[in-house]
Amino acid sequence: MPATLIVGTQWGDEGKAKIIDYLSEQTEIVVRYQGGANAGHTVKVGAEKYIFHLIPSGILYPNTICILGGGMVIDPEALFKELGELAARGIPTKGRIRVADNAHLLLPYHREVDILREERAGGNKIGTTKRGIGVCYSDKVNRWGIRVGDLFSEAFFEKRLPALVAQKNLTLTALYQAQPVDLQELKNYLLSLRDKMREFVVNASYYLNLELASGKKVLLEGAQGTMLDLDFGTYPYVTSSNPTTGGALTGSGISFQYLGDVIGITKAYTTRVGEGPFPTEAFGDEGEKLRQIGQEFGSTTGRPRRCGWFDSEVIRHAARVNGLTCLALTKLDILDSFDTIKIGVGYELDGKRISHFPAYDVEKIKVIYEELPGWKEPISNCRTLNELPKNAKKYIQALEKFTGVPIRWVGVGPGRENTIKIK
Repeated sequence: MPATLIVGTQWGDEGKAKIIDYLSEQTEIVVRYQGGANAGHTVKVGAEKYIFHLIPSGILYPNTICILGGGMVIDPEALFKELGELAARGIPTKGRIRVADNAHLLLPYHREVDILREERAGGNKIGTTKRGIGVCYSDKVNRWGIRVGDLFSEAFFEKRLPALVAQKNLTLTALYQAQPVDLQELKNYLLSLRDKMREFVVNASYYLNLELASGKKVLLEGAQGTMLDLDFGTYPYVTSSNPTTGGALTGSGISFQYLGDVIGITKAYTTRVGEGPFPTEAFGDEGEKLRQIGQEFGSTTGRPRRCGWFDSEVIRHAARVNGLTCLALTKLDILDSFDTIKIGVGYELDGKRISHFPAYDVEKIKVIYEELPGWKEPISNCRTLNELPKNAKKYIQALEKFTGVPIRWVGVGPGRENTIKIK
C-alpha cells in the first residue's frame, strides 16, 4: 500500500491540516516529517477548533497512530504542553504517539540564540518565529545536536555531552554575550526527559517500512511550504528544513518505492508571513480585504499574513520540485465578494518573459496577470462541483489550465463538511 504525501505549494499556511484531517479518516498512520513547533496546523470540527504545532492532526481520529519523524526538531516543553491540552479536551493520545529516535531535541538555549540573532539582524531580519528552529537545525548540521536516542545512551552523557556543552558555551558567551549552559542542569533536564519520553521512542524508518510492507495506509504531513524550502524556496527568507518531497523521504525514513500520491495544497489566493519577496502581493484595500475575510493571522504567532493573488508560476515550480499528482484547493469561499479576481499567469524579469521561478532577483519580477469575473455569492453550502456558481467553476478550470495540475478537492469553508471532491 503506497504512502500519500501532503505538501504545501506556497509559503505555508495553505490549509494542509484541513486536508490531512479529511484524509486521515481512511489512514492508519500519519507522519510529520520536518519542522518544529513553529508550525500551526488548524482543524475545525463542528464548533471546535484545534491548533497543532508538533503532533500530526490525524490525532483527532481515535485509531490513528501519529509519528513525529526524524526530520523534525522537537521542543519537549511544547510537546508535553500539546499533549496536556489534548487530554484536557478529551482527545486520547496514550499508545498513539511515536517519536523517532533520530529526531533532534530543541532546547532552551536554541530559543535564546534565535531571539538574539533576530534582534541583532537589523534590516536583514529573516522573520523567524523565534522558537529556536533554525538554531537547532544549525546544531544538527554542525554535529552539535542532541537526538532523542541520545537520552538512552550512557556514553553520550559521559563523553559527548560535556564536550558539546563546552563548544556551545563558547558560542553563547563569545558571540552573543549570553549566559553559559550549566552542564549539570542540562544533564538533569535530559535525564528527566528520558523517563518522560521512553514510552514514545521508536526507530521510525524500521517501523514505517514494516507497516507499509504489511499494507498499512500512511499519510506524510509536512509543515510550511515549497516556497519556504531551504533549497527551493526564496532563500534566505526560508525555513531551515525541506518541506518538499525529498524532505518527506529523508524526514520519515520510508523507502521511495512506497510513495504514491503527492497532493499539493494551495490556497485560492496566496499568503506569506515574515520577510522576503512575494511577486503577487496585493497592497492597499485588496490585500487588506483578503486578510480580513480570510482571517489571515498566524496560528502560531498571531502575526498578520501578507496577502496576494494566486501565482501560477509558484505552483508550476512546486509541481516540478515535488512531483505533484494533484492539487487540493482551499479557501475558495474567501473570494466570494470580489468583483474581479486576478491570476498571476507568468513572469517577466529584466524585460524578458521567463518560464521558471528564479533563484535570484525575485523582487524584480513583473507579474503578468489575467483577470476573471467573480461569482459574487456565498459558496460555503455547496457540496458538489455542480452546485458552485458558473464563475467559480471557471476559476477552478483556469487554475488547472495555468498550473498544469488537476484539482481533486476544493475547500469552500473551514469545516470537515466544507470539502468538495471533484475528481
